[in-house]
Amino acid sequence: MRTYLLALNPTDSVTDGFLPAAARLGLDLTVLTDQPEAHRRVVSPQTEVLECDVHDFRAVITRMANHHPAAAVFTNSDHLQTQAALAAEYFGLPGKDWRATLRAKNKAEMRRHLAASGVDTVRSAELAPGEDPSALTTAGLPYPCVVKPREGVASEDVVLAEGPEELVALAKEIQARRPQAALVAEEFLAGELYTLETLGDGRVRHVLGGFHTTVSAPPAFIEERLDFVAAHPEPVVAQVLAQLDALGVGFGACHTEFVVHEGRARLIEVNYRVIGDQCDLMLAQVLDIPLFEHILRTHLGEPLPADLGARRDGAGRVDYACADRAGTLTAAPAAADRTVDGVRLTYRPLRETGTVHPHYRTNRDYLGVLRATGTDRSAVDRVSDAFLAAERWEISS
Repeated sequence: MRTYLLALNPTDSVTDGFLPAAARLGLDLTVLTDQPEAHRRVVSPQTEVLECDVHDFRAVITRMANHHPAAAVFTNSDHLQTQAALAAEYFGLPGKDWRATLRAKNKAEMRRHLAASGVDTVRSAELAPGEDPSALTTAGLPYPCVVKPREGVASEDVVLAEGPEELVALAKEIQARRPQAALVAEEFLAGELYTLETLGDGRVRHVLGGFHTTVSAPPAFIEERLDFVAAHPEPVVAQVLAQLDALGVGFGACHTEFVVHEGRARLIEVNYRVIGDQCDLMLAQVLDIPLFEHILRTHLGEPLPADLGARRDGAGRVDYACADRAGTLTAAPAAADRTVDGVRLTYRPLRETGTVHPHYRTNRDYLGVLRATGTDRSAVDRVSDAFLAAERWEISS
């Protein structure tokens, strides 16, 4: 069965998750990408890689129409969900509703749709590319507020503004870096940050659990650590699912970020794909399910089982070593796999020693990622803390 995978850069989710899963399922896989050489360096010789302007759904449809007939079209990229959904609809294949993918990706449209549906209203304002940021100061926003790219990802250029002058200044800085990007400013939502991970086939939807997210101190919002949560309180889950239903989200994997304050759950953003930054690899491990195969099967039109058989006694945690300044990475631990006191540790470097980088104040500052899984929460924490305390990441200016 020919499966088309739309991709940008070759992420861990693709190389360590979906490509091996496709091989285990015996799928004939074609990767459509605007970065063909980067993918050819990391995929197996059996995986076909074709160059395509994957940002343009018309180019995707044309490339597929002139190639082998498709059984499925799929992507795990935030930027390509609508293109994949439109291609799937065009060829009559299972897929997400393109309206839902657009609402999830476009943060201004997400806010408008949730407000119109009556499930939640967040005060927000939209700024078109090139528009004077002073327009945001007349939108009636409360302070502090958050300004960010409308279609942004990975906390890039997401910053907290304490007042109108700072809001205008921050918006101008983002516009200078991203002149073609529309921006959104919205009220700051107080509360603890969590995620909900779901998987559906359009008929049933499984809640896989979620994470409690530790972020850096404002004004930036860098994810520093995620702790697996097997089950959020039922009233919280019900609130989040109601908002996903309003958006039309329910097919395939979805990673939803939300805050909880005084029992009220409010969405931060909806990433209509499986969680990334190696949390998906940890999720599959801690639940002990073929997560990536399940996701691919839904796009092949196969129903999910009523019970995924996920274990419920697992504990897991992901930590990111982050650069705190610009410079050259001169020392860092090598990749490691070990088991300590029943805890399985996996460390992977994300930046090579000797490389020079600016200080992004985003997830691009990650130097390495540590995954830890086991069945004893305290052991997972103890072993993770010991690894991080023993290793060194050094940056010279």
